[in-house]
Amino acid sequence: MSMKSNILLIYTGGTIGMKQDPETMTLVPFDFSQILEEVPELKKFVHTIDLHSFDPPIDSSDIEVKIWMDIANLIKERYEDYDGFVVLHGTDTMSYSASALSFMLENLEKPVVFTGSQLPIGMLRTDGKENLISSIEIAAARDKDGRAMVPEVSVFFESQLYRGNRTTKYNAENFRAFRSANYPSLADAGIHIKYNIPFIRYPGTWGKELAVNTNLDTNVTILKIFPGISPDTVKSILSTPNLKALIIETYGSGNAPTKQWFINLLQEAIAKGLIIFNISQCLAGSVDMEAYATGILLKRIGVIGGNDSTTEAAIAKLFFLLGQNADILTTK
Repeated sequence: MSMKSNILLIYTGGTIGMKQDPETMTLVPFDFSQILEEVPELKKFVHTIDLHSFDPPIDSSDIEVKIWMDIANLIKERYEDYDGFVVLHGTDTMSYSASALSFMLENLEKPVVFTGSQLPIGMLRTDGKENLISSIEIAAARDKDGRAMVPEVSVFFESQLYRGNRTTKYNAENFRAFRSANYPSLADAGIHIKYNIPFIRYPGTWGKELAVNTNLDTNVTILKIFPGISPDTVKSILSTPNLKALIIETYGSGNAPTKQWFINLLQEAIAKGLIIFNISQCLAGSVDMEAYATGILLKRIGVIGGNDSTTEAAIAKLFFLLGQNADILTTK
Protein backbone atom coordinates (compact mmCIF):
# COMPACT_ATOMS: atom_id res chain seq x y z
CA MET A 1 0.00 0.00 0.00
CA SER A 2 1.44 3.37 -1.03
CA MET A 3 0.95 6.31 1.27
CA LYS A 4 2.82 9.42 2.23
CA SER A 5 5.11 9.06 5.22
CA ASN A 6 7.17 11.43 7.32
CA ILE A 7 10.80 10.32 7.53
CA LEU A 8 13.62 11.70 9.65
CA LEU A 9 17.17 11.30 8.35
CA ILE A 10 19.65 11.27 11.21
CA TYR A 11 23.14 11.96 9.91
CA THR A 12 25.75 10.96 12.47
CA GLY A 13 28.77 10.97 10.15
CA GLY A 14 30.68 8.44 8.08
CA THR A 15 31.78 7.97 4.49
CA ILE A 16 28.33 8.64 3.05
CA GLY A 17 28.67 12.30 4.06
CA MET A 18 32.03 12.83 2.37
CA LYS A 19 32.98 14.24 -1.01
CA GLN A 20 36.26 14.65 -2.85
CA ASP A 21 37.92 18.05 -2.75
CA PRO A 22 38.56 18.92 -6.43
CA GLU A 23 41.90 20.56 -5.61
CA THR A 24 43.50 18.26 -3.03
CA MET A 25 41.54 15.11 -4.04
CA THR A 26 41.16 14.31 -0.34
CA LEU A 27 37.86 13.30 1.21
CA VAL A 28 36.20 16.02 3.26
CA PRO A 29 32.77 16.25 4.92
CA PHE A 30 30.15 18.24 3.06
CA ASP A 31 27.24 20.17 4.51
CA PHE A 32 24.66 17.42 4.74
CA SER A 33 21.86 19.97 4.71
CA GLN A 34 22.68 20.17 0.99
CA ILE A 35 21.87 16.48 0.49
CA LEU A 36 19.30 17.28 -2.21
CA GLU A 37 22.09 18.69 -4.35
CA GLU A 38 24.03 15.44 -4.04
CA VAL A 39 21.00 13.16 -4.37
CA PRO A 40 18.39 15.01 -6.42
CA GLU A 41 16.47 11.73 -6.75
CA LEU A 42 15.14 12.36 -3.24
CA LYS A 43 12.89 15.06 -4.69
CA LYS A 44 10.89 12.33 -6.43
CA PHE A 45 9.67 10.89 -3.13
CA VAL A 46 6.13 11.78 -2.14
CA HIS A 47 7.27 11.44 1.45
CA THR A 48 8.28 14.32 3.69
CA ILE A 49 11.97 13.94 4.49
CA ASP A 50 13.54 16.02 7.25
CA LEU A 51 17.16 16.02 8.36
CA HIS A 52 18.92 16.12 11.69
CA SER A 53 22.72 16.32 11.50
CA PHE A 54 25.15 15.68 14.33
CA ASP A 55 27.49 18.63 14.67
CA PRO A 56 30.30 17.88 14.30
CA PRO A 57 29.87 14.60 12.38
CA ILE A 58 31.18 11.55 14.24
CA ASP A 59 33.67 9.23 12.58
CA SER A 60 32.44 5.71 13.22
CA SER A 61 35.75 4.84 14.90
CA ASP A 62 34.89 7.43 17.54
CA ILE A 63 31.40 6.12 18.30
CA GLU A 64 30.81 5.83 22.03
CA VAL A 65 27.91 4.91 24.29
CA LYS A 66 26.94 8.57 24.57
CA ILE A 67 26.27 8.69 20.83
CA TRP A 68 23.93 5.70 21.15
CA MET A 69 22.10 7.58 23.90
CA ASP A 70 21.89 10.71 21.75
CA ILE A 71 20.42 8.77 18.82
CA ALA A 72 17.94 6.91 21.04
CA ASN A 73 16.82 10.10 22.81
CA LEU A 74 16.42 11.91 19.49
CA ILE A 75 14.19 9.12 18.18
CA LYS A 76 12.18 9.29 21.40
CA GLU A 77 11.76 13.08 21.09
CA ARG A 78 10.65 12.89 17.43
CA TYR A 79 8.82 9.57 17.64
CA GLU A 80 5.29 10.96 17.32
CA ASP A 81 6.22 13.24 14.42
CA TYR A 82 7.67 10.62 12.08
CA ASP A 83 6.69 7.27 10.60
CA GLY A 84 10.25 6.04 10.22
CA PHE A 85 13.88 6.90 10.86
CA VAL A 86 16.99 6.44 8.71
CA VAL A 87 20.30 6.65 10.58
CA LEU A 88 23.30 7.47 8.38
CA HIS A 89 26.35 6.03 10.08
CA GLY A 90 29.93 5.02 9.36
CA THR A 91 30.27 1.35 8.50
CA ASP A 92 33.06 0.35 10.90
CA THR A 93 30.86 0.42 14.00
CA MET A 94 27.41 0.35 12.42
CA SER A 95 26.65 -3.17 13.66
CA TYR A 96 27.54 -2.16 17.22
CA SER A 97 25.24 0.86 17.06
CA ALA A 98 22.37 -1.03 15.44
CA SER A 99 22.69 -3.79 18.04
CA ALA A 100 22.69 -1.29 20.89
CA LEU A 101 19.64 0.60 19.60
CA SER A 102 17.77 -2.68 19.17
CA PHE A 103 18.00 -3.22 22.92
CA MET A 104 17.61 0.41 23.97
CA LEU A 105 14.37 1.08 22.04
CA GLU A 106 11.63 -0.86 23.83
CA ASN A 107 8.15 -1.28 22.28
CA LEU A 108 9.45 -0.01 18.94
CA GLU A 109 6.71 0.06 16.30
CA LYS A 110 8.45 2.11 13.62
CA PRO A 111 11.43 1.41 11.35
CA VAL A 112 14.90 2.52 12.40
CA VAL A 113 17.09 1.76 9.38
CA PHE A 114 20.86 2.14 9.61
CA THR A 115 22.75 2.65 6.37
CA GLY A 116 25.89 4.23 4.96
CA SER A 117 28.28 3.65 2.12
CA GLN A 118 31.67 2.30 1.15
CA LEU A 119 32.30 5.20 -1.26
CA PRO A 120 31.43 8.84 -0.53
CA ILE A 121 28.11 9.96 -1.90
CA GLY A 122 29.85 12.62 -4.00
CA MET A 123 31.83 10.05 -6.00
CA LEU A 124 30.63 8.80 -9.35
CA ARG A 125 30.49 5.08 -8.41
CA THR A 126 29.13 5.62 -4.93
CA ASP A 127 26.90 3.01 -3.36
CA GLY A 128 25.56 5.69 -1.03
CA LYS A 129 22.71 6.90 -3.25
CA GLU A 130 21.11 3.49 -3.67
CA ASN A 131 21.56 2.65 0.00
CA LEU A 132 20.00 5.94 1.04
CA ILE A 133 17.07 5.83 -1.39
CA SER A 134 16.17 2.21 -0.57
CA SER A 135 16.50 2.83 3.16
CA ILE A 136 14.05 5.72 2.95
CA GLU A 137 11.61 3.60 0.95
CA ILE A 138 11.81 0.82 3.54
CA ALA A 139 11.45 3.25 6.45
CA ALA A 140 8.35 4.72 4.77
CA ALA A 141 6.70 1.41 3.85
CA ARG A 142 3.45 0.57 5.58
CA ASP A 143 0.93 -2.22 5.21
CA LYS A 144 -2.76 -1.96 4.35
CA ASP A 145 -3.53 -1.11 7.99
CA GLY A 146 -1.02 1.73 8.00
CA ARG A 147 1.48 -0.11 10.17
CA ALA A 148 5.20 -0.24 9.48
CA MET A 149 6.39 -3.08 7.29
CA VAL A 150 9.63 -3.41 9.29
CA PRO A 151 9.06 -2.07 12.82
CA GLU A 152 12.51 -2.86 14.16
CA VAL A 153 16.12 -1.71 14.10
CA SER A 154 17.75 -2.87 10.88
CA VAL A 155 20.77 -2.40 8.63
CA PHE A 156 20.36 -1.86 4.88
CA PHE A 157 23.33 -2.36 2.62
CA GLU A 158 23.78 -3.43 -1.00
CA SER A 159 20.18 -4.52 -1.65
CA GLN A 160 19.77 -6.41 1.63
CA LEU A 161 17.92 -5.46 4.79
CA TYR A 162 19.12 -7.28 7.90
CA ARG A 163 18.08 -7.35 11.53
CA GLY A 164 20.43 -4.90 13.20
CA ASN A 165 21.64 -7.11 16.02
CA ARG A 166 22.39 -9.95 13.62
CA THR A 167 24.87 -8.09 11.45
CA THR A 168 28.65 -7.98 11.23
CA LYS A 169 30.81 -5.90 8.94
CA TYR A 170 32.30 -8.57 6.76
CA ASN A 171 34.21 -6.78 4.01
CA ALA A 172 36.13 -3.51 3.97
CA GLU A 173 36.49 -3.30 0.19
CA ASN A 174 33.30 -4.62 -1.45
CA PHE A 175 29.98 -2.85 -1.61
CA ARG A 176 28.39 -5.80 0.15
CA ALA A 177 30.02 -4.88 3.43
CA PHE A 178 27.66 -6.63 5.85
CA ARG A 179 26.50 -10.16 6.48
CA SER A 180 23.84 -11.73 8.66
CA ALA A 181 25.12 -15.29 8.71
CA ASN A 182 22.69 -16.71 11.24
CA TYR A 183 19.44 -14.96 10.33
CA PRO A 184 17.68 -14.43 6.98
CA SER A 185 17.34 -11.02 5.39
CA LEU A 186 14.25 -9.02 6.32
CA ALA A 187 13.90 -7.62 2.81
CA ASP A 188 15.55 -7.89 -0.58
CA ALA A 189 15.69 -4.88 -2.89
CA GLY A 190 15.59 -5.70 -6.57
CA ILE A 191 13.19 -4.27 -9.11
CA HIS A 192 10.74 -4.40 -6.22
CA ILE A 193 11.43 -4.56 -2.50
CA LYS A 194 10.34 -7.97 -1.26
CA TYR A 195 9.64 -8.16 2.46
CA ASN A 196 10.30 -11.47 4.17
CA ILE A 197 7.34 -11.20 6.52
CA PRO A 198 7.90 -14.43 8.53
CA PHE A 199 11.31 -13.16 9.68
CA ILE A 200 10.32 -9.61 10.62
CA ARG A 201 9.61 -8.96 14.29
CA TYR A 202 6.15 -7.48 14.86
CA PRO A 203 4.74 -6.30 18.21
CA GLY A 204 2.52 -8.77 20.03
CA THR A 205 0.33 -5.81 20.92
CA TRP A 206 0.40 -2.58 18.92
CA GLY A 207 0.03 0.83 20.51
CA LYS A 208 2.47 0.61 23.40
CA GLU A 209 4.46 3.71 24.28
CA LEU A 210 8.09 3.75 23.18
CA ALA A 211 10.49 3.43 26.09
CA VAL A 212 14.16 4.33 25.81
CA ASN A 213 16.61 2.59 28.11
CA THR A 214 19.83 4.58 28.33
CA ASN A 215 21.31 2.98 31.44
CA LEU A 216 24.26 1.09 29.99
CA ASP A 217 27.12 -0.45 31.97
CA THR A 218 30.31 -0.75 29.92
CA ASN A 219 32.32 -2.84 32.39
CA VAL A 220 32.65 -5.59 29.80
CA THR A 221 35.64 -6.83 27.83
CA ILE A 222 36.54 -9.52 25.29
CA LEU A 223 39.02 -12.38 25.44
CA LYS A 224 39.75 -13.99 22.09
CA ILE A 225 41.06 -17.54 22.51
CA PHE A 226 44.06 -18.47 20.37
CA PRO A 227 46.65 -21.26 20.32
CA GLY A 228 49.46 -20.45 22.71
CA ILE A 229 47.46 -18.08 24.89
CA SER A 230 49.35 -17.63 28.16
CA PRO A 231 48.24 -17.55 31.80
CA ASP A 232 49.56 -13.99 32.09
CA THR A 233 47.36 -12.85 29.21
CA VAL A 234 44.22 -14.33 30.75
CA LYS A 235 45.12 -13.06 34.22
CA SER A 236 45.64 -9.56 32.81
CA ILE A 237 42.19 -9.53 31.20
CA LEU A 238 40.51 -10.94 34.31
CA SER A 239 42.16 -8.34 36.53
CA THR A 240 40.61 -5.43 34.59
CA PRO A 241 39.32 -2.97 37.23
CA ASN A 242 35.53 -3.07 37.82
CA LEU A 243 35.05 -5.85 35.28
CA LYS A 244 31.56 -7.35 35.48
CA ALA A 245 31.29 -9.45 32.35
CA LEU A 246 33.72 -11.15 29.98
CA ILE A 247 32.97 -12.29 26.45
CA ILE A 248 35.16 -15.18 25.39
CA GLU A 249 35.44 -15.79 21.67
CA THR A 250 36.03 -19.52 21.48
CA TYR A 251 36.71 -22.00 18.70
CA GLY A 252 34.00 -23.60 16.60
CA SER A 253 30.90 -24.48 18.58
CA GLY A 254 32.23 -23.04 21.82
CA ASN A 255 35.45 -24.88 22.56
CA ALA A 256 38.43 -23.57 24.53
CA PRO A 257 41.63 -24.94 26.08
CA THR A 258 41.17 -27.56 28.78
CA LYS A 259 44.45 -26.81 30.53
CA GLN A 260 43.87 -26.76 34.25
CA TRP A 261 45.32 -23.28 34.73
CA PHE A 262 42.81 -21.89 32.21
CA ILE A 263 39.81 -23.60 33.75
CA ASN A 264 40.91 -22.61 37.26
CA LEU A 265 41.23 -18.93 36.32
CA LEU A 266 37.77 -18.85 34.79
CA GLN A 267 36.24 -20.77 37.66
CA GLU A 268 37.78 -18.45 40.23
CA ALA A 269 36.52 -15.40 38.35
CA ILE A 270 32.99 -16.81 38.12
CA ALA A 271 33.04 -17.60 41.84
CA LYS A 272 33.80 -13.91 42.48
CA GLY A 273 30.74 -12.90 40.46
CA LEU A 274 32.14 -12.37 36.96
CA ILE A 275 29.76 -13.24 34.14
CA ILE A 276 31.49 -15.12 31.32
CA PHE A 277 29.64 -15.26 28.01
CA ASN A 278 30.78 -17.75 25.38
CA ILE A 279 30.43 -16.89 21.68
CA SER A 280 32.07 -18.45 18.64
CA GLN A 281 34.89 -16.93 16.60
CA CYS A 282 33.14 -18.33 13.52
CA LEU A 283 31.05 -15.90 11.50
CA ALA A 284 28.31 -18.50 11.09
CA GLY A 285 27.01 -21.20 13.38
CA SER A 286 26.20 -21.43 17.05
CA VAL A 287 27.78 -22.21 20.38
CA ASP A 288 26.72 -25.60 21.70
CA MET A 289 28.49 -26.33 24.97
CA GLU A 290 27.12 -29.86 25.06
CA ALA A 291 28.60 -30.95 21.73
CA TYR A 292 32.18 -31.56 22.87
CA ALA A 293 33.95 -32.29 26.13
CA THR A 294 35.66 -28.89 26.16
CA GLY A 295 32.34 -27.07 25.93
CA ILE A 296 30.77 -29.29 28.56
CA LEU A 297 33.61 -28.39 30.92
CA LEU A 298 33.02 -24.67 30.40
CA LYS A 299 29.31 -25.08 31.06
CA ARG A 300 30.03 -27.06 34.21
CA ILE A 301 32.06 -24.24 35.75
CA GLY A 302 29.35 -21.67 34.99
CA VAL A 303 30.19 -20.19 31.60
CA ILE A 304 27.04 -19.00 29.79
CA GLY A 305 26.51 -20.08 26.20
CA GLY A 306 25.86 -17.26 23.73
CA ASN A 307 24.11 -19.38 21.08
CA ASP A 308 24.56 -17.69 17.68
CA SER A 309 25.22 -14.17 18.95
CA THR A 310 27.59 -11.88 17.08
CA THR A 311 30.33 -10.12 19.01
CA GLU A 312 28.59 -6.80 18.37
CA ALA A 313 25.28 -8.04 19.76
CA ALA A 314 26.96 -9.69 22.74
CA ILE A 315 28.69 -6.43 23.69
CA ALA A 316 25.50 -4.39 23.30
CA LYS A 317 23.35 -6.91 25.16
CA LEU A 318 25.70 -7.11 28.13
CA PHE A 319 25.99 -3.30 28.30
CA PHE A 320 22.21 -3.13 28.33
CA LEU A 321 21.47 -5.93 30.80
CA LEU A 322 24.14 -4.88 33.26
CA GLY A 323 22.75 -1.36 33.08
CA GLN A 324 19.27 -2.63 33.92
CA ASN A 325 20.58 -4.80 36.77
CA ALA A 326 18.81 -7.61 34.95
CA ASP A 327 19.17 -11.33 35.41
CA ILE A 328 21.40 -12.03 32.43
CA LEU A 329 21.50 -15.77 32.85
CA THR A 330 19.62 -16.11 29.59
CA THR A 331 20.64 -16.05 25.97
CA LYS A 332 17.18 -15.46 24.52
